[in-house]
Amino acid sequence: MGIFTWLKNLDSARRKARYKAQTEAFEAAAAALKPNDIAIDCGANVGIYTEIMARSGATVYAFEPNPVAFAALKERVANFPNVKLFQAASTVKPGSFKLYSHRHAKRDPLLYSVSSSLMSAKSNVNRNDFFEVEGIVLSEFIQQLDAPVKLLKMDVEGAEIGILNDLLDKGLHEKIVAGFVEVHDRRVKSLREPTAALRERLEDEGATQITLDWR
Repeated sequence: MGIFTWLKNLDSARRKARYKAQTEAFEAAAAALKPNDIAIDCGANVGIYTEIMARSGATVYAFEPNPVAFAALKERVANFPNVKLFQAASTVKPGSFKLYSHRHAKRDPLLYSVSSSLMSAKSNVNRNDFFEVEGIVLSEFIQQLDAPVKLLKMDVEGAEIGILNDLLDKGLHEKIVAGFVEVHDRRVKSLREPTAALRERLEDEGATQITLDWR
């Protein structure tokens, strides 16, 4: 086995171990939710993790901008009155935004909805295929809540850096008890420096309850 193959396999093994650990940590945090708690799912897609959080009885606010995924999400959690759905993207500014589809979305719109993104620079999107979607400013949404966010799950295909920095700027990370965030610097080169800087900022500000290693 060559050195490059060995390093690739080592990286893959480490990522799998990290994914397993984070999945277990998320499931434990979801299991600890109680009916009076608040949870937020940004980038809910078809609602796999929304449903896990909803089973606790906690109030779950789920944001999903892709209309195809939103329809599946709505159907999946139809029997959970504690889930509040928003067909919108989590953003740092209000308004209307272009949500770019995966380059293979025409083949299977639901399957590839998971990769739709507000970022045209993302390597797997089609810049000529997009939806116009509403943006809801996450920091403003959290600010108006009258209780802490016990669990935040965020998978917003590259928009997470701006959203988290906005939360940190406003001190709202202190309202989040546990946060699981997927970053996308592997797919978007321009996010590598900002992602590294965000990791450092989270550590410097003691916001260790928010992990960027979700999935």
